[in-house]
Amino acid sequence: MGLFNKYGAFGAMHALLAVALGAFASHGLKSRLTAEMLNVFETGVRYHMYHAIGLFLLALASVRLSSSNTMRWAARFMHIGIFLFSGSLYALSLSDVKWLGAITPLGGVAFIVAWGLAAYTLWKAKSE
Repeated sequence: MGLFNKYGAFGAMHALLAVALGAFASHGLKSRLTAEMLNVFETGVRYHMYHAIGLFLLALASVRLSSSNTMRWAARFMHIGIFLFSGSLYALSLSDVKWLGAITPLGGVAFIVAWGLAAYTLWKAKSE
């Protein structure tokens, strides 16, 4: 499976999950979480969707770039970032285990690396 198919599929799955989790928060968690923890959960959903769309964009860009290795790493870091950043926020808000918040910045770093690799790859790409 090429980069386009693989990370396009991951993008679709993450978008589906972000919508489902957002609906879950809106309908199922509103009365169970404090306003602060609901906001934490919703931040996870928002960044989850941003980066699901980001995976789609990386998959589309890979078509023009013949699936470059740096674009593959950008997609990997974005995928990892979703799990670390959004996943830690979901877990933090649902469990109120405060140390989970220490994982979130690692996801943020993964996002920054992903976008940096994407920018580098696109900047260096030869136009056709």
